[in-house]
Amino acid sequence: MLAGDGVRLHAVEAGPQDGPLALLLHGFPDCWYGWARQIPDLVQMGYRVVALDQRGYNLSDKPGEVADYGLDHLTADVLAVLRDLGRQKAVIVGHDWGGIVAWRLAMDYPEVVDRLVILNAPHPRAMAREMRKGWMQRLRSTYALFFQIPWLPEALLTVSPRATARAFFQKLGTSDAFAPEDLEVLAAAMAQPGAMSAALNWYRAAVRFPPARRTADIHRPTLLVWGTADPALGIELTEGVGAWVPGLWLRYFPGMGHWVHWEAAAGVNEQIAAFLAADWQEEPGAGGA
Repeated sequence: MLAGDGVRLHAVEAGPQDGPLALLLHGFPDCWYGWARQIPDLVQMGYRVVALDQRGYNLSDKPGEVADYGLDHLTADVLAVLRDLGRQKAVIVGHDWGGIVAWRLAMDYPEVVDRLVILNAPHPRAMAREMRKGWMQRLRSTYALFFQIPWLPEALLTVSPRATARAFFQKLGTSDAFAPEDLEVLAAAMAQPGAMSAALNWYRAAVRFPPARRTADIHRPTLLVWGTADPALGIELTEGVGAWVPGLWLRYFPGMGHWVHWEAAAGVNEQIAAFLAADWQEEPGAGGA
């Protein structure tokens, strides 16, 4: 267990103790296991890998108040973990909600971010723009409104954790990327006492306790990976991000869904490896993969 911002966070660690640190942040309704296809490759590259169960998830502490899941607490968890590990900075890798935490961390605390890798998680300015101007993303995001209702969403989603795991991990993707044994691990994480309510509180806190600070530009090396067939997050969310993230590497995976790092694990790992090996000035621009 690692020390977060007043909470204890479960983590899985791998790789050489003296290697550069890669900190992996999962999304909803995931856990550390969501990075099972990336951890071995990062270790082979020489990284010390720490894959967190973020607050409220799986084996980590689950504070009881919605306010405990605001972005300020979520980024403070990352800072506390770095202190606990005795590290000044890390490569931050985030998917979905983990990517949202990673975006915010790079805006507010760029000094702790060596490089930033984001997978199917919208830049906050892009999300605000699409929610404001277009009906399509608002339609895709209606589930988040349902999650604002007290107790009912978690009651429904915990009736059968296995069915919930299949619904989220198979139907939001485009392939049979998750084996039955993978779904068992993910379902068990969701079935931990209080885990679903805590995970839903991330959505509730985002509405009730938005960050007070303005959205700043990001001047850290950044790779944005996007599965273009994500039914929850449209490809429009990648448009214009380079204006706020100078030198952005943008890599599309055509036909892949929300779980792009499972559906196209080998290709995603290749892109991450190339990005981590490149000089900061090496910016070949946006492209497909």
